[in-house]
Amino acid sequence: MHRSYPPCSDESQILASITLRTSLEQPVAKQTEQPLTEFSLIRAIARRFGRDARRLIKGIGDDAAVITPPPSVWWHVTTDLLTEGVHFDLTTADPYTVGYRAAIANLSDLAAMGATPRYLFVALAIPRGFTSQHIFSLYDGLMEGCRNHRVVLIGGDTSVSRGGLFVSITLMGTSAAGQALFRHGATIGDHIYVTGTLGDSQAGLQLLNEPRSFRATSQRKWSLSAKDRQFLIKRHLRPSARLREGQWLNGKNLATAAIDLSDGLSGDLQHLCEESGVGAEIDSGALPISAACRAYAAAYGVSPVDLALKGGEDYELLFTVSPSQQTTIERQARRRGFQVTRIGVIRPRQFGIQITQASGFPRPMPITSYEHRFS
Repeated sequence: MHRSYPPCSDESQILASITLRTSLEQPVAKQTEQPLTEFSLIRAIARRFGRDARRLIKGIGDDAAVITPPPSVWWHVTTDLLTEGVHFDLTTADPYTVGYRAAIANLSDLAAMGATPRYLFVALAIPRGFTSQHIFSLYDGLMEGCRNHRVVLIGGDTSVSRGGLFVSITLMGTSAAGQALFRHGATIGDHIYVTGTLGDSQAGLQLLNEPRSFRATSQRKWSLSAKDRQFLIKRHLRPSARLREGQWLNGKNLATAAIDLSDGLSGDLQHLCEESGVGAEIDSGALPISAACRAYAAAYGVSPVDLALKGGEDYELLFTVSPSQQTTIERQARRRGFQVTRIGVIRPRQFGIQITQASGFPRPMPITSYEHRFS
């Protein structure tokens, strides 16, 4: 189960939160308030979070939102359902963080297609004992994740839950008509790239999941620096969606296929290869792994390559590029301040998905990413 932890407004607060306590020791408070009702809640959400937008005819408060579509665009629509006890646990998580990370997960989907996010819908099934403070905190987190991208909240739904909290997010975005990135465009010989670094979020989550007593002992024993801990935990708590990178790749026609890394490199690469009908060879020595992640791996006796392959929720982009575009893409990335790393090559489907070790010999890549089990 993936767990989220309380948000912090700056690095010093993150430090205070992660070094002195975790949310395992700080359950969400159940405050005494007037009972929530559906329509009063909707009105309060509209007042606090609704705003006008250029092409929005009607947002929150009617039977449906109404938008005037701009000419010559494609609409992109993505949705996520987050379930208490599966994606988060409200005895160990803060509603703000649940909202923030839900926004990033959806924004990252649009980033992978090179789209620009526009409109947001939020549907909640609210359990008994939940207060308006909890709900507004969740929305604050959502809108914080969306703020830099001018996303407008235009509707949704609320219901009572007889179980836990359910959060359904739908995000709409646009791209120029006929111009979008898909998973199915990779061809044999294309280079495989990723943005940023891999494995940080997984390492940060594992640090946060440590019992407090073990954490103190482990710091003394293995001397993982406070700076490295800060970096990894912040990468887990405050991920970024690579929208600028996706729009660049799409707008300049540089990528042949793309996917975001939400479930881990091994699993998401498999999805791209399946949709494109190809195989892939990854160079383990080329994987971009941060110094902090390598320090964590050394301190805890785990493989940094394994963290990079299986660690989900980095929300980086995995994309493929024609060999003829290699020089162009790397030069443009440097100019824009984007970190991109070539990690492999697309092979024929019968090659499968393999990873080359330091020995120089490829072996089948284990698919170790997170996957829901329904039975």
